[in-house]
Amino acid sequence: MKILITGANGLLGQKLVKLYESDDQVSVIATGKGSNRNLPGSYHYEQLDVTSSEEVAKVISQHRPDVVINTAAMTHVDQCELDPVSCEKLNVDAVKNIIKACNATDSFIIQLSTDFIFDGESGPYKEEDLPNPQSKYAESKLVSEKLLASSGLKHAIVRTMLVYGIVHDMSRSNIILWVKKSLEDRKAIKVVNDQWRTPTLAEDLAKGCALIAQKQVEGVWHISGKDLLTPYDMAIVTADFFELDKSLIEEVDGSIFTQPAKRPAKTGFILDKARNQLGYEPVNFTEGLAILKSQLAHV
Repeated sequence: MKILITGANGLLGQKLVKLYESDDQVSVIATGKGSNRNLPGSYHYEQLDVTSSEEVAKVISQHRPDVVINTAAMTHVDQCELDPVSCEKLNVDAVKNIIKACNATDSFIIQLSTDFIFDGESGPYKEEDLPNPQSKYAESKLVSEKLLASSGLKHAIVRTMLVYGIVHDMSRSNIILWVKKSLEDRKAIKVVNDQWRTPTLAEDLAKGCALIAQKQVEGVWHISGKDLLTPYDMAIVTADFFELDKSLIEEVDGSIFTQPAKRPAKTGFILDKARNQLGYEPVNFTEGLAILKSQLAHV
């Protein structure tokens, strides 16, 4: 099977490239904007700007992948609110480009989406629950879902949330690394207690995508962690796990922060469908921290 990954320099992209290194049944074309930031391997890397319809058409027609996993996106929620034009290009127009190119190759498309398409009034959510996006980012991701639904192409939507993990060059941060570094530097931090998520280890998300790609199962899939936690909960567990001073963590509610984009209060995912039909089973949050810790030891 031949799989083309967009956004291969990002956190999920790198985890997918690494995951497939151990599968000699899969040939990987890793693509990204700029030079390759993955570790050396048996995959093929090509530069690709997904907002260019010409580049997307050229690369997909050249390689004719069985599956395209689109991890490329503009995911900074406030940045999307402040720059809706760039958000539209990366999260909507790029998907149009991929759909158009895959029409000619009959490739199966896996599109990443988000818990933010829900308003957070009645989480945790199952796949059939009705979306009600509250931000430009969320709106753009829901539009991309609808584009695929009306495309007539074989596809799957993978919704996820609050993905954490490390890339090998440590070029990206997340809530876990932020909390850890802040406490190691003896810096006091404020962390919200009025938002709930099921944080997702990047390796688990990659495994979920791989299960879908292997079986080319269509539909909407919720792929996340299993523990419903607030960011404050995550910070306390992280402090305890790494034996850091949790008295530096101040519990606050979201009203003290001024953010351009509205966040849903309580999302979280119900994973029954992915468990029953894909055999997907994520680690718990503490197990995820242990995996992250072992990786940090080798960076």
